[in-house]
Amino acid sequence: MSKLTIIANIITKADQVELVKAELLKLIDVTRAEEGCINYDLHQDNENPAHFTFYENWVSRELWQTHMGNTHLAEYMKATEGAVEIFTLNEMTQIA
Repeated sequence: MSKLTIIANIITKADQVELVKAELLKLIDVTRAEEGCINYDLHQDNENPAHFTFYENWVSRELWQTHMGNTHLAEYMKATEGAVEIFTLNEMTQIA
């Protein structure tokens, strides 16, 4: 099976940018240490600071699913409840 690429877009409420950013940054080191994580890169839009994007690559969908069930993601969800306006996630496969 080929690796799994995840593109996650998080758009915060205008007054919650710093809170969400701080919580997203907490996810970096612990996720990068997880089995199957190839890269886990967080980006912030230059024109819209409320828009964050994770670009992730995982060895397999199964290992990514394990990541999605981890405690640190549940803690992030609780800490940012009501602060995120839009969240989209795309599971992708590199074809070229």
